[in-house]
Amino acid sequence: MVNRGRNLGKGYGLLAPTLAVMAAGLAAPLLLVAVTSLKSQNGMAIADGWTLAQYAAVLGRASYRSLFFRSVLISGAVTFVTVALAYPIAYFVAFHARHKFIWLVALTIPFWTSYLLRVFAWKIILGFNGVINSAAMQLHLVDHPLEFLLYNPFAVVVTLAHAWAAFAILPIYVSLEKIDRSLLEAASDLGDSRLRRFLRVTLPLSMPGVIGAAILIFVPTTGDFVTPQLVGGTKGVMLANVIETQFNGVGNWPLGAALSLVSMALVGAIALLFVASARAATRAAR
Repeated sequence: MVNRGRNLGKGYGLLAPTLAVMAAGLAAPLLLVAVTSLKSQNGMAIADGWTLAQYAAVLGRASYRSLFFRSVLISGAVTFVTVALAYPIAYFVAFHARHKFIWLVALTIPFWTSYLLRVFAWKIILGFNGVINSAAMQLHLVDHPLEFLLYNPFAVVVTLAHAWAAFAILPIYVSLEKIDRSLLEAASDLGDSRLRRFLRVTLPLSMPGVIGAAILIFVPTTGDFVTPQLVGGTKGVMLANVIETQFNGVGNWPLGAALSLVSMALVGAIALLFVASARAATRAAR
Protein backbone atom coordinates (compact mmCIF):
# COMPACT_ATOMS: atom_id res chain seq x y z
CA MET A 1 0.00 0.00 0.00
CA VAL A 2 2.85 2.36 0.80
CA ASN A 3 4.52 1.69 -2.55
CA ARG A 4 1.20 2.15 -4.32
CA GLY A 5 0.70 5.51 -2.61
CA ARG A 6 4.19 6.57 -3.58
CA ASN A 7 3.59 5.54 -7.19
CA LEU A 8 0.34 7.50 -7.25
CA GLY A 9 2.14 10.50 -5.82
CA LYS A 10 4.83 10.28 -8.47
CA GLY A 11 2.17 9.90 -11.16
CA TYR A 12 0.30 12.99 -10.01
CA GLY A 13 3.60 14.82 -9.76
CA LEU A 14 4.39 14.02 -13.36
CA LEU A 15 0.90 15.10 -14.42
CA ALA A 16 0.99 18.33 -12.42
CA PRO A 17 2.63 20.51 -15.12
CA THR A 18 0.20 19.26 -17.77
CA LEU A 19 -2.79 19.76 -15.49
CA ALA A 20 -1.59 23.26 -14.63
CA VAL A 21 -1.28 24.20 -18.30
CA MET A 22 -4.72 22.77 -19.06
CA ALA A 23 -6.24 24.62 -16.13
CA ALA A 24 -4.65 27.92 -17.13
CA GLY A 25 -5.19 27.56 -20.87
CA LEU A 26 -8.55 25.79 -21.04
CA ALA A 27 -10.47 25.61 -17.78
CA ALA A 28 -9.85 29.19 -16.64
CA PRO A 29 -10.90 30.86 -19.95
CA LEU A 30 -13.97 28.63 -20.13
CA LEU A 31 -14.90 29.55 -16.55
CA LEU A 32 -14.43 33.24 -17.40
CA VAL A 33 -16.76 32.86 -20.41
CA ALA A 34 -19.34 31.15 -18.19
CA VAL A 35 -19.16 33.96 -15.61
CA THR A 36 -19.43 36.61 -18.35
CA SER A 37 -22.52 34.93 -19.82
CA LEU A 38 -24.33 35.46 -16.50
CA LYS A 39 -23.84 39.23 -16.68
CA SER A 40 -25.68 41.92 -18.65
CA GLN A 41 -24.45 44.79 -20.80
CA ASN A 42 -24.95 48.37 -19.60
CA GLY A 43 -23.77 50.59 -22.42
CA MET A 44 -20.09 49.83 -22.92
CA ALA A 45 -19.70 48.34 -19.45
CA ILE A 46 -20.84 45.13 -17.82
CA ALA A 47 -23.53 45.68 -15.20
CA ASP A 48 -23.40 44.33 -11.69
CA GLY A 49 -25.50 41.39 -10.61
CA TRP A 50 -26.31 38.06 -12.18
CA THR A 51 -28.91 37.19 -14.76
CA LEU A 52 -30.00 34.48 -17.19
CA ALA A 53 -31.31 37.04 -19.67
CA GLN A 54 -28.58 36.27 -22.21
CA TYR A 55 -29.52 32.59 -22.32
CA ALA A 56 -33.19 33.53 -22.66
CA ALA A 57 -32.29 35.76 -25.61
CA VAL A 58 -30.20 33.05 -27.25
CA LEU A 59 -32.80 30.31 -26.85
CA GLY A 60 -35.77 32.57 -27.56
CA ARG A 61 -34.73 34.23 -30.82
CA ALA A 62 -35.63 32.40 -34.02
CA SER A 63 -32.71 34.02 -35.83
CA TYR A 64 -30.19 32.34 -33.54
CA ARG A 65 -31.89 28.97 -33.92
CA SER A 66 -31.83 29.38 -37.69
CA LEU A 67 -28.14 30.29 -37.63
CA PHE A 68 -27.32 27.28 -35.49
CA PHE A 69 -29.29 25.00 -37.80
CA ARG A 70 -27.46 26.43 -40.82
CA SER A 71 -24.09 26.03 -39.10
CA VAL A 72 -24.82 22.39 -38.29
CA LEU A 73 -25.96 21.71 -41.86
CA ILE A 74 -22.85 23.31 -43.35
CA SER A 75 -20.52 21.53 -40.93
CA GLY A 76 -22.34 18.26 -41.54
CA ALA A 77 -21.94 18.71 -45.30
CA VAL A 78 -18.24 19.52 -44.83
CA THR A 79 -17.80 16.42 -42.67
CA PHE A 80 -19.57 14.14 -45.14
CA VAL A 81 -17.73 15.48 -48.21
CA THR A 82 -14.33 15.42 -46.52
CA VAL A 83 -14.66 11.90 -45.12
CA ALA A 84 -16.12 10.59 -48.40
CA LEU A 85 -13.17 11.99 -50.35
CA ALA A 86 -10.56 11.09 -47.73
CA TYR A 87 -11.54 7.44 -47.36
CA PRO A 88 -10.52 6.31 -50.89
CA ILE A 89 -7.23 8.18 -50.57
CA ALA A 90 -6.48 6.62 -47.18
CA TYR A 91 -7.52 3.20 -48.51
CA PHE A 92 -5.16 3.49 -51.48
CA VAL A 93 -2.23 4.53 -49.31
CA ALA A 94 -2.90 1.81 -46.73
CA PHE A 95 -3.43 -1.12 -49.11
CA HIS A 96 -1.90 -0.34 -52.49
CA ALA A 97 0.69 2.44 -52.31
CA ARG A 98 4.41 1.84 -52.18
CA HIS A 99 6.59 4.18 -50.12
CA LYS A 100 3.69 5.10 -47.85
CA PHE A 101 5.70 7.69 -45.96
CA ILE A 102 6.31 9.65 -49.17
CA TRP A 103 2.61 9.53 -49.98
CA LEU A 104 1.67 10.78 -46.53
CA VAL A 105 4.17 13.62 -46.75
CA ALA A 106 2.90 14.52 -50.22
CA LEU A 107 -0.69 14.59 -48.96
CA THR A 108 0.21 16.97 -46.14
CA ILE A 109 2.43 19.36 -48.16
CA PRO A 110 -0.48 21.71 -49.08
CA PHE A 111 -1.20 22.09 -45.37
CA TRP A 112 2.25 23.42 -44.61
CA THR A 113 1.08 26.80 -45.89
CA SER A 114 -1.02 29.29 -43.95
CA TYR A 115 -4.70 28.52 -43.47
CA LEU A 116 -5.60 32.02 -44.64
CA LEU A 117 -3.53 31.63 -47.80
CA ARG A 118 -5.44 28.48 -48.69
CA VAL A 119 -8.77 30.24 -48.09
CA PHE A 120 -7.72 33.17 -50.28
CA ALA A 121 -6.54 30.71 -52.93
CA TRP A 122 -10.01 29.16 -53.07
CA LYS A 123 -11.52 32.63 -53.19
CA ILE A 124 -9.43 33.31 -56.30
CA ILE A 125 -10.30 29.94 -57.82
CA LEU A 126 -14.04 30.32 -57.24
CA GLY A 127 -14.25 34.06 -57.89
CA PHE A 128 -16.19 35.74 -60.71
CA ASN A 129 -12.91 36.31 -62.55
CA GLY A 130 -11.27 33.24 -61.05
CA VAL A 131 -9.71 30.20 -62.61
CA ILE A 132 -12.93 28.21 -63.10
CA ASN A 133 -15.00 31.05 -64.54
CA SER A 134 -12.19 32.30 -66.76
CA ALA A 135 -11.56 28.82 -68.17
CA ALA A 136 -15.28 28.16 -68.70
CA MET A 137 -15.76 31.48 -70.53
CA GLN A 138 -12.67 31.00 -72.71
CA LEU A 139 -13.94 27.55 -73.68
CA HIS A 140 -17.36 29.12 -74.43
CA LEU A 141 -19.05 26.83 -71.96
CA VAL A 142 -20.82 29.79 -70.33
CA ASP A 143 -21.59 33.33 -71.44
CA HIS A 144 -21.19 34.95 -68.03
CA PRO A 145 -19.47 34.05 -64.75
CA LEU A 146 -21.12 31.40 -62.62
CA GLU A 147 -22.40 33.15 -59.52
CA PHE A 148 -23.07 30.03 -57.43
CA LEU A 149 -19.36 29.29 -57.01
CA LEU A 150 -18.66 32.01 -54.45
CA TYR A 151 -20.31 33.78 -51.52
CA ASN A 152 -22.67 30.98 -50.55
CA PRO A 153 -22.65 27.75 -48.50
CA PHE A 154 -21.22 25.84 -51.48
CA ALA A 155 -18.02 27.89 -51.34
CA VAL A 156 -17.80 27.39 -47.57
CA VAL A 157 -18.17 23.61 -47.90
CA VAL A 158 -15.55 23.35 -50.67
CA THR A 159 -13.02 25.54 -48.85
CA LEU A 160 -13.45 23.87 -45.47
CA ALA A 161 -13.37 20.38 -47.00
CA HIS A 162 -9.97 21.14 -48.53
CA ALA A 163 -8.71 22.87 -45.40
CA TRP A 164 -9.50 19.88 -43.17
CA ALA A 165 -8.74 17.05 -45.60
CA ALA A 166 -5.54 15.95 -43.86
CA PHE A 167 -7.38 15.66 -40.54
CA ALA A 168 -9.65 13.08 -42.18
CA ILE A 169 -7.07 11.18 -44.22
CA LEU A 170 -4.62 10.47 -41.41
CA PRO A 171 -7.02 8.95 -38.80
CA ILE A 172 -8.69 6.81 -41.45
CA TYR A 173 -5.29 5.70 -42.77
CA VAL A 174 -4.15 4.68 -39.27
CA SER A 175 -7.37 2.72 -38.74
CA LEU A 176 -6.99 0.93 -42.09
CA GLU A 177 -3.32 0.21 -41.48
CA LYS A 178 -4.13 -1.61 -38.24
CA ILE A 179 -6.49 -4.09 -39.91
CA ASP A 180 -5.15 -7.64 -39.78
CA ARG A 181 -4.62 -8.67 -43.41
CA SER A 182 -5.24 -12.30 -42.51
CA LEU A 183 -8.90 -11.41 -41.92
CA LEU A 184 -9.17 -10.19 -45.49
CA GLU A 185 -7.50 -13.33 -46.76
CA ALA A 186 -9.91 -15.47 -44.73
CA ALA A 187 -12.87 -13.58 -46.20
CA SER A 188 -11.53 -14.20 -49.70
CA ASP A 189 -11.01 -17.89 -48.97
CA LEU A 190 -14.63 -18.13 -47.82
CA GLY A 191 -15.80 -16.79 -51.17
CA ASP A 192 -16.41 -13.10 -50.47
CA SER A 193 -16.03 -10.74 -53.40
CA ARG A 194 -13.95 -7.59 -53.05
CA LEU A 195 -17.05 -5.48 -52.43
CA ARG A 196 -18.51 -7.90 -49.89
CA ARG A 197 -15.12 -8.22 -48.18
CA PHE A 198 -14.90 -4.45 -47.94
CA LEU A 199 -18.41 -4.09 -46.54
CA ARG A 200 -18.13 -6.95 -44.04
CA VAL A 201 -14.52 -6.60 -42.89
CA THR A 202 -12.67 -3.45 -43.96
CA LEU A 203 -15.37 -0.85 -43.43
CA PRO A 204 -16.54 -2.02 -39.96
CA LEU A 205 -12.96 -2.33 -38.70
CA SER A 206 -12.06 1.13 -40.02
CA MET A 207 -15.07 2.83 -38.41
CA PRO A 208 -13.08 4.09 -35.39
CA GLY A 209 -10.92 6.10 -37.78
CA VAL A 210 -13.97 7.32 -39.67
CA ILE A 211 -15.69 8.39 -36.45
CA GLY A 212 -12.54 10.10 -35.21
CA ALA A 213 -12.13 11.94 -38.52
CA ALA A 214 -15.77 13.04 -38.50
CA ILE A 215 -15.50 14.42 -34.96
CA LEU A 216 -12.21 16.17 -35.75
CA ILE A 217 -13.89 17.92 -38.67
CA PHE A 218 -17.43 18.56 -37.44
CA VAL A 219 -16.63 20.17 -34.10
CA PRO A 220 -14.10 22.82 -35.24
CA THR A 221 -15.82 23.67 -38.53
CA THR A 222 -19.01 24.49 -36.66
CA GLY A 223 -17.06 27.20 -34.84
CA ASP A 224 -15.16 28.49 -37.89
CA PHE A 225 -15.81 32.14 -38.68
CA VAL A 226 -12.89 33.06 -40.95
CA THR A 227 -13.88 30.93 -43.95
CA PRO A 228 -17.59 31.91 -43.94
CA GLN A 229 -16.57 35.55 -43.63
CA LEU A 230 -14.20 35.39 -46.60
CA VAL A 231 -16.02 33.10 -49.03
CA GLY A 232 -19.51 32.64 -47.61
CA GLY A 233 -21.08 36.05 -48.07
CA THR A 234 -24.43 36.77 -46.46
CA LYS A 235 -25.81 33.34 -47.39
CA GLY A 236 -22.88 31.51 -45.81
CA VAL A 237 -22.87 33.26 -42.43
CA MET A 238 -22.56 30.84 -39.52
CA LEU A 239 -23.16 31.18 -35.80
CA ALA A 240 -19.47 31.74 -35.11
CA ASN A 241 -19.61 34.92 -37.23
CA VAL A 242 -22.35 36.29 -34.98
CA ILE A 243 -20.34 35.38 -31.88
CA GLU A 244 -17.28 37.14 -33.27
CA THR A 245 -19.41 40.21 -34.04
CA GLN A 246 -20.80 40.28 -30.51
CA PHE A 247 -17.29 40.30 -29.04
CA ASN A 248 -15.37 42.48 -31.50
CA GLY A 249 -18.06 44.46 -33.30
CA VAL A 250 -20.98 45.22 -31.01
CA GLY A 251 -19.06 44.73 -27.78
CA ASN A 252 -21.82 42.72 -26.11
CA TRP A 253 -19.59 40.21 -24.35
CA PRO A 254 -22.31 38.59 -22.16
CA LEU A 255 -24.45 37.75 -25.20
CA GLY A 256 -21.41 36.51 -27.11
CA ALA A 257 -20.41 34.33 -24.15
CA ALA A 258 -23.90 32.87 -23.86
CA LEU A 259 -23.97 32.13 -27.59
CA SER A 260 -20.59 30.41 -27.29
CA LEU A 261 -21.60 28.16 -24.40
CA VAL A 262 -24.97 27.22 -25.90
CA SER A 263 -23.36 26.37 -29.24
CA MET A 264 -20.66 24.34 -27.48
CA ALA A 265 -23.28 22.36 -25.56
CA LEU A 266 -25.41 21.69 -28.63
CA VAL A 267 -22.45 20.70 -30.81
CA GLY A 268 -21.17 18.43 -28.05
CA ALA A 269 -24.57 16.76 -27.78
CA ILE A 270 -24.72 16.22 -31.54
CA ALA A 271 -21.18 14.80 -31.54
CA LEU A 272 -22.09 12.34 -28.75
CA LEU A 273 -25.22 11.25 -30.61
CA PHE A 274 -23.17 10.74 -33.76
CA VAL A 275 -20.60 8.62 -31.93
CA ALA A 276 -23.31 6.53 -30.27
CA SER A 277 -25.16 5.93 -33.55
CA ALA A 278 -21.93 5.11 -35.41
CA ARG A 279 -20.93 2.58 -32.74
CA ALA A 280 -24.38 1.01 -32.86
CA ALA A 281 -24.15 0.74 -36.65
CA THR A 282 -20.70 -0.85 -36.34
CA ARG A 283 -21.93 -3.45 -33.83
CA ALA A 284 -24.91 -4.23 -36.07
CA ALA A 285 -22.60 -4.70 -39.07
CA ARG A 286 -20.54 -7.21 -37.11
